Amino acid sequence: MSTELNTAPPDAAPVPSDEYESVPVPAAARRSLASVSAVWLGFPMILTCAVFGGLIVYSLGFWRGMLAVLLGNLVLMGYVGALSYLAGKTGKSFALIAVDTFGRRGYRLVSGFLATVVIGWFAFQTGLTGSILATSLGWDERLTSLGAGIGYVLVTLLGIRALSAIGVIAAPLYLALGITAVVLALGESSWSSALGYAGAGSALSLGAAVTLVIACFIDSGTMTADFTRWSRNGREGFLAAFSAFPVGNTIALVIGGLIVALGAAANPAADGGNFLSILIDQGGWLVPVAVIFVFVNLGSVCAHCLYNGAVGWSQLTGQRMRALSVVLGGIGVLLAVAGVWSHFETWLNLLGVIVPPIGIVLILDQLVLRRRVARETAWRWEAFAAWAVGAAAALAAHEWAPGLSDAIVGMIVGAAVFSALSLRNREAVTA
Repeated sequence: MSTELNTAPPDAAPVPSDEYESVPVPAAARRSLASVSAVWLGFPMILTCAVFGGLIVYSLGFWRGMLAVLLGNLVLMGYVGALSYLAGKTGKSFALIAVDTFGRRGYRLVSGFLATVVIGWFAFQTGLTGSILATSLGWDERLTSLGAGIGYVLVTLLGIRALSAIGVIAAPLYLALGITAVVLALGESSWSSALGYAGAGSALSLGAAVTLVIACFIDSGTMTADFTRWSRNGREGFLAAFSAFPVGNTIALVIGGLIVALGAAANPAADGGNFLSILIDQGGWLVPVAVIFVFVNLGSVCAHCLYNGAVGWSQLTGQRMRALSVVLGGIGVLLAVAGVWSHFETWLNLLGVIVPPIGIVLILDQLVLRRRVARETAWRWEAFAAWAVGAAAALAAHEWAPGLSDAIVGMIVGAAVFSALSLRNREAVTA
């Protein structure tokens, strides 16, 4: 296992096939704003977000649901945007950035945790591919998941260029078919009915709905540096993330919410705003297009998640990203075929409670407080304390204050603890 932390000069000559897993991306290898934006834009425009948007609107009604979508995306914009700015400024992956805040050994715990959890999302989305096509068209669920997973691994092997290309395809396809589904739904309903939709009044609170919006992408959002380190500077890193939060993610959630509000969802309490059945029920040319859409759409998020996991574990093990993509992807595919994707709620709760304080600590440490990096420090105890206390506060809010957003509670408490500990250490040094 690798124990060395590598660096590379910013003007190093680029190698077209190099993913720069363990060194900052050199300036000459950086990519255009459009290219990096395409990586992020297509990521959140997926069926999963349509499901979430529909569940939120089903619970809260249309306008309160839209408020939850707006608030969640504003939080993600600030959170992912700040981390993307840092990545574009330094060219570093998430693991390399984490070293400067959590220590040269401590970063392993943070990076390893996130790089493992994101493989769970890969398995979930791969299994969901098989489940959707089995339910909609009667395909064999396990064989479909297996074939899809192998294809998703092959796409990931092409690296950041493939993520950009699939984003260019996935985002317009989602938008076109999502709008088509809404238009078809309007044939049986009206805009006034949708805007006046009051919801089912379920137990999902506004705060919980905001957490749902945040939790869906908080893991890869925290690891955004793996994508936005390819930006030419911090400003372009932020703008690349902006294409996803709020732009792409809001579009995806709103379309799902509209499907439910228009009364077109087959089972809104369980499947939210999944609009695939609307397309398939029309028959004709929409059926093969819908099948292609499922593979491209879920393939986009799977490739992104696997790339995150492979880059993260590359720094931890000293192995190349592509080799790890095969190993981790193989594990994820096996888990998908075994049915682990169905343990959906567990993953969301884990992400919503544990992950957000990590990013807040990184943002405060490297962009706000601008502390000198402690690369020689093995374990930065104040960073871990802030993460632990923030996560504990989020869990407490989840259990005893369901009206609040536990993700936001975790961010606020983690920020307060880290700021206080950093100030105390600074005063002790100057005393």
